[in-house]
Amino acid sequence: MLKAILLVGLGSAGGGILRYLAGKWTHSIIATPFPIGTMAVNVLGCFLIGLIYSIFTRNTTADANMQLLLATGFCGGFTTFSSFMHENYVMIENGHFLQLALYTALSILLGILALYFAVYLMRN
Repeated sequence: MLKAILLVGLGSAGGGILRYLAGKWTHSIIATPFPIGTMAVNVLGCFLIGLIYSIFTRNTTADANMQLLLATGFCGGFTTFSSFMHENYVMIENGHFLQLALYTALSILLGILALYFAVYLMRN
């Protein structure tokens, strides 16, 4: 268990650092108030987790530790949006469309409400 935690932590640290650098780099190239850096990182993260997922589902000899390091750790640290999209993909693949709709809608709605509530609490 400790090995798994360390692998996820190491991957997450690398992903978080790269997310920060990629966001800064994107904003230095394209100066706009639109959060293009975050969007670019989210889309790239989705692409990367798709590649990693495909590699590990096709390769039965793939090391589970590498999956923890790359998918859970790196992609999770790079962007949790990639994990969110992967979970949505799995629900689509399994035909769980009601769960998909609820999970997506509630994640977005509750996330926005939680953010606004936190800001409200901090202002008052």
